[in-house]
Amino acid sequence: MKKIITERQVAEAAKRSNKLYIDRQTIITPLARDRARELGVQFLASPEKVDRTAAQRLIEETLPEKIVIGADHGGYYLKEALKDFLKEKKYQVYDVGTQSPEACDYPDYALKVAEAVASGKADRGIMIDSVGIGSAMAANRVPGVLAAKCNNVVEAKSAREHNYANVLTLGAKIIGENMAREIVAAFLTTSGGAERHKKRVQKILNYKP
Repeated sequence: MKKIITERQVAEAAKRSNKLYIDRQTIITPLARDRARELGVQFLASPEKVDRTAAQRLIEETLPEKIVIGADHGGYYLKEALKDFLKEKKYQVYDVGTQSPEACDYPDYALKVAEAVASGKADRGIMIDSVGIGSAMAANRVPGVLAAKCNNVVEAKSAREHNYANVLTLGAKIIGENMAREIVAAFLTTSGGAERHKKRVQKILNYKP
């Protein structure tokens, strides 16, 4: 049976998370689409679909072109510096915020980065807060995302070669700008490794509670 999204459902979603999950069979009424535009409600692929397609893209392994980057107030200045670095390297950069050093909540931006990767809007993601741990925890809640917090190039290469990570988190209080550039470069240019690593990563992606 096909799912129908009405104007009322859009209004209810606006009170909660501003998101409605749909699949290819979902019917969205014209009034619902108009109301969604007014209220800023997004139509997103269902979590099951996101999980499957993101996992498939991750394992198939292609060189990244589109990079989504985000930060909270603690990582704002490093985010701005890394944006310039990525553009110099000819990557397409999608910035999801924050856009100032005013205090904000890191999960909001970590989840935006993770969702962009999971949906295919970006090939890889980079999220920066003060230490990097919280953002990794948040990003890893999104199906199809494997986020790794890295403090050096060795960890960044391992996160890619051994673990096929598709989101990198950094701590602006832990590393400086020069090290951050080296870590990002390693993360974006290191391919996934041997078949045994892919098999192990697939077990993570296949897990269902």
